[in-house]
Amino acid sequence: MKKFFALLLAGLMVFALVACTPTENPDNPDNPDVTENPDVTPEPDEPTMVPAAGGQIIYGASTEISGDWGRAMWTNNATDNMIRNLIDDYGTVSTDRDGNYIVNPTVTESIEDVLNEDGSKTFTIKVKSGLVYNNGDPITAKDFIAQTLLCCSPVAKELEITSAAYTQVVGGKDFFDGKAEVLTGLRLIDEYTFSITIPSDYVPYYYELGYCAFSPMNLNFWFGEGIDIEDNGEGTKFTGDFTFANIGEKVKNARFQSAGRVSAGPYNLVEFDQAALTATLEINDKYAGNFEGQKPYIEKIVIVRAQDDTAIDSLKTGGFDVYDTVTEGDQITAALDLVEQGGFDYVQFERAGYGKIVFICDFGPTQFVQVRQAIAHLIDRVEFANTFCQGYGTIVHGPYALAFSMYKDCEEQLNDQLDQYEYSYDKAVALLDECGFNLDENGAPYAGTGLRYRKCTAEEAGTYAFNKTLDDGTILMPLIINWACSEGNSVSELIAVMLAENPDTAKAGMEIKRNEMTFTELLNYMYRDSSQGEQYGVPTYGMMNLATGWNAAVYDMSYEWTHDPALIEQGYNYIRLFDDELDQLSMDMVYGVESDDYDKYLDLWLKYIVRWNELLPELPLYSNIYITVFNEKLKGYEQAPYWSFEQAILYCWINEVEA
Repeated sequence: MKKFFALLLAGLMVFALVACTPTENPDNPDNPDVTENPDVTPEPDEPTMVPAAGGQIIYGASTEISGDWGRAMWTNNATDNMIRNLIDDYGTVSTDRDGNYIVNPTVTESIEDVLNEDGSKTFTIKVKSGLVYNNGDPITAKDFIAQTLLCCSPVAKELEITSAAYTQVVGGKDFFDGKAEVLTGLRLIDEYTFSITIPSDYVPYYYELGYCAFSPMNLNFWFGEGIDIEDNGEGTKFTGDFTFANIGEKVKNARFQSAGRVSAGPYNLVEFDQAALTATLEINDKYAGNFEGQKPYIEKIVIVRAQDDTAIDSLKTGGFDVYDTVTEGDQITAALDLVEQGGFDYVQFERAGYGKIVFICDFGPTQFVQVRQAIAHLIDRVEFANTFCQGYGTIVHGPYALAFSMYKDCEEQLNDQLDQYEYSYDKAVALLDECGFNLDENGAPYAGTGLRYRKCTAEEAGTYAFNKTLDDGTILMPLIINWACSEGNSVSELIAVMLAENPDTAKAGMEIKRNEMTFTELLNYMYRDSSQGEQYGVPTYGMMNLATGWNAAVYDMSYEWTHDPALIEQGYNYIRLFDDELDQLSMDMVYGVESDDYDKYLDLWLKYIVRWNELLPELPLYSNIYITVFNEKLKGYEQAPYWSFEQAILYCWINEVEA
């Protein structure tokens, strides 16, 4: 998903972009009775040999690779993100095994902060010398500030980068608008030291250490020769011909380039096959280690597409060695049967994410809250979860997950205060009548059969393709929901059966049109990313299904509901729901809250969830229990809600004797 706080400081390391920017998956599962399958991870086998470098594993990815390696400045699907985390590291701030921010001692010498008289706050970060990219180029302070400077520059608009970085760096707006020559809030102090100053409006901040999270970006690889960064005593700027005409094509190429990619992570991306949707990573021998100094043992990782209906068979036959975050109940059962037969092992953990239906809220019938609520009443989500997850999850009623500490601490209040949108044909019909969908195709009162229509203003009608204009100029909007879903998706199949093809849906006067496409296309339509094709910039689909997840224990929804047209153009508030109260709560929840004031944060978080539940920009379907199943030749594998494959694999090795 697009960036929240992490891209507010666009130089943030890739992990941070994901931590605050939920990654998008085609879908994932859930089910009510978690107690039947307690969240217990089996104890790992004792290693039979000393870990040694070498070998290969094949990783089965449930989300197709798009090949966008652009540091989450444009898109952020789950598998792309996982690969980026393996090839781009060296963040000044990292996350520990519980998903909490920590200073990364492998990279960071020191971080100091000072509260200025005007209420702004300056963080000074000194990075260690001796770090290099995979091609041997040295990494200095310039590399760490490059992405922030890029995303605050006027060129960011022409590159169609999604970033609100300029709003949270002193002097950022003037620099972004081309009114200032330098970015005054970002300073180069010496070769390995830089600072950033945050405006008083964003101080304090609940996740304050995130302000200090930067990762290196190679200037020559991204911008070409002749581009540098300097501090003129007032602030920083790019030097050389830093114009869209000069660097635009170079940035685009760098975004998608695989072979020869300059990066600084535990692995190098050596090949990406677009047609086969496979990627090959090989160990980076110049990598200094993660926040614990850990370096990878496994020489090569191959990422392939795992189809849900054949994944378990592929495991059996060696098509891949690791099937990460298995979600559907039938698949989990089959995976555990495979483990029982021998040769495979697994881990089990709560998911930091949830599956959902997304509603686009600025056009078509889904712009009306009553329609969104009516759809919620026309799908039995409890039965959906039971059918899909078979005991490995639970239903949720807002944008939260089983693994969230906030959910655990507020479970009783959430159950009491949230509308659970139980299945009810009568409630759905009443909401549609209330909303004005009470006419037939001729504008006469709806008689109870066929499609419902609503008389609309020209603004409400917009360019919705299914609108009908009568001879007298009256615009009627039919209750047709244009639904986009990814190909070969078992969740989509269940939504089709339980909602789109549900007799009560048609009886209520609603039609849901299903449109299958690749997951990359779905995201392009969702973000209206015209940079990938003009068709994607045209509002087309009002409903989509996918899933979202967090890789860190950071829940920051600021800017998700922004009203700022410039930020919306970049990709923020892609749902396009405009509600002052929700927008304010999303900001208040993190800004103005000290990092140690959990009670205040929790109170605002609950208010945010309640308002969200009322407006229903998404319909949550489940938050679930994951398992990851793997060939037992892989040793030392552990996983947790905020400790994903890309972190866990650094500690693993292949038992060549058993292999």
